[in-house]
Amino acid sequence: MRGSRRRASYGADDDEHYDVGNARDLEKEDFDPQLSSLDSDDEAHSSLHSSREISGSHQPMLGSKHSERKMKSFYFYRIPNRTVRWLCLALMASVILFILTLIRMSYVSSRRLDAQRLRDKPPPPPPWENFNFLERYFGGIRTLVARAENIPEYPRDAEPSLVGVSNSTVTARASPPSIPFSPYPDYNSSAYQLEYGHVGECFLDLQETVRVPKVYTYMGVPRGQPDAVMGSYRTVGLLDTMCFERYGRLGPYGFGYSLRRGGIGAGLAGEREGAENVWSVDQEVDYTNVQWGKAQRACAAKNKHRFKTAAGGLGDAFEDMLVERSDDLALGALTENTADSNTGNGTTQEANAKLLPRTALVLRTWWDFQYTQEDILYLRSLIAELSLGSGGEYTLHFLIHVKDDNLPIWADPETYNRALENALPREFHGMATLWSERQMGLIYGGLAESYYRDLPVHGVYRSTFMPMQYFAHKHPEYDYFWNWEMDVRYTGHWYHLFDSLRKWAQAQPRKGLWERNARFYVPDVHGSWEDFKQMVRVQSEMGAQNSNNLWTSKKPGPAGQGPGGSSQSQIESPVWGPRAPEDVYQPENDPVPPTSHEKDKYLWGVGEEADLITLNPMFDPDETPWILAEDVTGYNTTEKFPPRRTAVITASRLSKRLLVTMHKEVALQRHTMFSEMWPASCALHHGLKAVYVPHPVFIDRNWPTSYLAGVMNGGKNGASGGSRTSVFGDSRQHNFRGTTWYYNAGFSGNLWRRWLGYRVDNDGGEEEELAGEGRMCLPGVLLHPVKGVDLVIEGVRADGW
Repeated sequence: MRGSRRRASYGADDDEHYDVGNARDLEKEDFDPQLSSLDSDDEAHSSLHSSREISGSHQPMLGSKHSERKMKSFYFYRIPNRTVRWLCLALMASVILFILTLIRMSYVSSRRLDAQRLRDKPPPPPPWENFNFLERYFGGIRTLVARAENIPEYPRDAEPSLVGVSNSTVTARASPPSIPFSPYPDYNSSAYQLEYGHVGECFLDLQETVRVPKVYTYMGVPRGQPDAVMGSYRTVGLLDTMCFERYGRLGPYGFGYSLRRGGIGAGLAGEREGAENVWSVDQEVDYTNVQWGKAQRACAAKNKHRFKTAAGGLGDAFEDMLVERSDDLALGALTENTADSNTGNGTTQEANAKLLPRTALVLRTWWDFQYTQEDILYLRSLIAELSLGSGGEYTLHFLIHVKDDNLPIWADPETYNRALENALPREFHGMATLWSERQMGLIYGGLAESYYRDLPVHGVYRSTFMPMQYFAHKHPEYDYFWNWEMDVRYTGHWYHLFDSLRKWAQAQPRKGLWERNARFYVPDVHGSWEDFKQMVRVQSEMGAQNSNNLWTSKKPGPAGQGPGGSSQSQIESPVWGPRAPEDVYQPENDPVPPTSHEKDKYLWGVGEEADLITLNPMFDPDETPWILAEDVTGYNTTEKFPPRRTAVITASRLSKRLLVTMHKEVALQRHTMFSEMWPASCALHHGLKAVYVPHPVFIDRNWPTSYLAGVMNGGKNGASGGSRTSVFGDSRQHNFRGTTWYYNAGFSGNLWRRWLGYRVDNDGGEEEELAGEGRMCLPGVLLHPVKGVDLVIEGVRADGW
């Protein structure tokens, strides 16, 4: 019966007829907890499907003893209140400590950030950046005054309110006419011909119809124009009573007239007052078909009687086929087109005429150099003024670096010639010689390879003069060689510059020469050149009491031989004759002083041609911050470095004797040094005459001259080197940024562009010249570096150059 009631209660038909009596009977049944739990689960489950299922209220309200015991087992142990209080106190202390730790970490992090900001803060600008810019460099031809009447804006001692001449106080007027300038000797005078013989006139063409054009100049200088702060025109023998503007200087070489008329197509517009005077006598030259190589060789053939006879270039037939032959070997084909080299104006050359030395101007360039029209003007001026204008005293060569060592230029003549043709504009063909670093490695094998600054010892950076040494070895017909660069410019006449440098160097006595070579000459501080000589003598013989000597070595030893000078005195032993390390090559013909240093009356060396002429001081790199001071190869440096001298910028003149000595040192003794250190050091070792010529150098700001002299000559005993305080070093070379002559000078390029009539830093340009003083006019200023000057060209030449 129980089973039947259970089944009846789940029947679908009885859902609406619930039997209350049956429910009451269920309450009377024995309670089974396990069964009850199962039933309750089933009921809970069924409640999800039907809201009519009865609730669990049918279970007894008072549970059994078994269920009460089970509920009691779920209670945990009660923690005492005292323990809870201590736990809460520890938790609060931990939170407070955590908060304090965060505060301290934030403070420490802030301090570290402030310290990092201080470390990362850029250093303050150098003092010279606070000096005012000079304005009167940019004066024009409408304000010209005689040099004697000019009051320079800088340097001069005056009241601050009177220093400088502003543009607003300068009165412009019509410009005077320009005049031709010729720095050459009077070749037609009887006195010159009696001493040196007849000079054959040279032309731009083989038909001798196109004469060498003349450079034009203006007498005087723009009012207020600054003087040179370092070096001196009058000391070196350069003229400073005139100035050059762009048309008079570059107009003879194609500037200022169109491509259709044979010019370069630049300078056709803008301020041109008086420019036409340049072509009033000498007509514009059509440079379309000029071949400078042929013109040079014809000039040399015409005047070969003026120069010393030398054997032809060395080399076998294969090398003669590839490398450009010496001029003497190439003149035979041109002799028929030239006049008799031994006659002139119907008279026979004097038998006792003095023979002149020949000089090669070697331009260093590379095979993929991109020549601009401004570069073309530069090259034309060099050849015309140095070679053709002088009757062959100079000959220009291109020494071209082939950077691809795998190009078979030495194995295939066609490859060599093709590389030559592609490396130069057409008008300069026939004037070049190729070289490569692999070639230098074969010629000068056996050198210890140190890869100083990760560069090979035969590379152009570390050994610029290796190809020059070999070039001199192959060209014994030249007595002197100018190592020149493509980024040098000169606002004056090239022959006047080179001839003045040569003559001044020739006149210098050897006594005290190396000591003077090591210093910048600042006339406003040092006075006359004689005053400067005596000052250098006192500094060298007695030492200079200044703070810079604290940064020189305290080890005893003669100056110039590694660390030198005692702790009590910085007296230097004078350089007198060769000063060489023990393991250096010593030929028998090294110069020997005729008397002692004390007995010499500044006579030894006077009238002697210099073996080395530099345009920056030759400083002692020992203990200086100059980063290349230890690039020394082949010498014994275990105890000390050999005596060294350095002249920054490799533009210099070297004698054949010096280059042959350098060649033998490298080839036979396996000795060499960094490029800017090698010629001067080799001259020092072998007692050859080396001269730094203090040519005029300008600066763009109003430096106090005494401060400038202290910075530039901030080394040992008032020299420019020999101490950690030397200006030659990465941390101090910024002082040259505002000058006109240094490897990283910035004023040089800006001054050249302004002189050409272009705007620089929103100053200058066509409108300013037309409304103001006219075109800029400068005396001869040597500028380096000048790079990337793009002239405004109207039209394109058919040959692409």
